[in-house]
Formats: sequence, C-alpha cells, structure tokens
Amino acid sequence: MRKDLNILIVDDHPMTVNGYVNVLSEEEFEDTDLIFTKALDCEQAYNLITDSQTGGTKFQVAYLDLSLPPYAEKNIFSGLDLGILIRKTLPDCLIIILTMHSEASLVDRLIKEINPQGILCKSDIDIDEFLNAFKIVYSGDTYLSNKIVKSLKDKVFDNYKLDSYDKQILMRLSEGILTKNIPNYVPLSLSAIEKRKAQMKNMLLQGKGGDDHELIEAIKKMGIL
Repeated sequence: MRKDLNILIVDDHPMTVNGYVNVLSEEEFEDTDLIFTKALDCEQAYNLITDSQTGGTKFQVAYLDLSLPPYAEKNIFSGLDLGILIRKTLPDCLIIILTMHSEASLVDRLIKEINPQGILCKSDIDIDEFLNAFKIVYSGDTYLSNKIVKSLKDKVFDNYKLDSYDKQILMRLSEGILTKNIPNYVPLSLSAIEKRKAQMKNMLLQGKGGDDHELIEAIKKMGIL
C-alpha cells in the first residue's frame, strides 16, 4: 500500500521552489507518493505549519530557505525561526536548511537551535547532490554539503589553534603512516613533529595522554578528518 510523504518547501523564489519540486518528482520512490506544499514567505509558511495542529497537513519533510520575507507580527524573520517553530509543532519533521552562507557561527546556531537533518549550501550542490541529500536524510542519516562540513572543520582547527602542519600530521597518522616517516611528507623535523603531536594529544585528549590511535579517534569524533 502506497503512502503519502508531505513535503513543505519554503523559498521566496518561485522558480527555485518549482525546480526543487521537479527534481524530487522525477525520482521514483517505492511505495511513496511525494505531496508538495509551497510557501514563498514566512507568513505563508507560518500559517501552514500552525494549521497542522488544527487539521491541516502534517509535514514529514520541510525544506527551509534561510533568507525570507519576514512575518514580523509573529516574530518570524527567517527560515531559522520557522525551523524552531517546526521543532515545537512537528517534532518528527525532517528539516533541511537551504542557505547561501556557510559561516561556522551560522552553522553552529542552526545545529544548536534546530538540529536539522540536513544543511545544504546552495552554491555547493547540483541536481544530483540535491536528490542524494534527500535520499540520505529520508533514510535516517544527516547530510551536510561540502562547504558546511569544511566550515565546521575549520572552526575546530581555529578553536584548538591548529595550523596546516598539524592538519598534515593528523592526515598522515590517519593514513597509517608511522611518525618516524612523516618527515618524508611534511617539511618539519622529526623532533618538531613529535612536539606538535604531543601538544595535540594534550589538547584533544584533555591531558590524558594516549597513543596515536586514540588521537585519530578523537579527531574523527570532532569532525576534523
């Protein structure tokens, strides 16, 4: 038996909204019919979302552009505000953010206040990637486009004051290259590499010591590699 998947798409450019609908409509999803609802500003989206509590459509997926005409009367000024509203009214809805910006401070705020299932930088994706992101999110995983991932990684490096040499050392360790052989890949002496590695272990392992494997596991969890 086929089921309906109600998708809300919010963007202030009608051609963009129609483009998203066309891309998703061209794909066949087993036992699922995609039902689209469009909104071009915060007011339209607000009404659709709040109506879901009084018999309106309950959306399972929501695409939210961040830059939208505001609905000042209800203190809804952006897609971020709509995302917060959805989290309160439709907690199980899968939220995918669409934005032209990838600054780490913005991404941090989105994750902390909405925790969306997807964040796509518009300049970072094409049709295939847009469709792939939908499939990943719908399957239960999280999707971040490349610029969003890079922004988060750069922020971690900035927070820990790690430079490009530190990154190269971590990369080589993650590839299984022994420390004594890293000078063949990084233009530093072995003693300088050992010193940097010790400093990174002290910071990233919180002074608990540990071997190279623990260091690599720690940075993978932080999203550095």
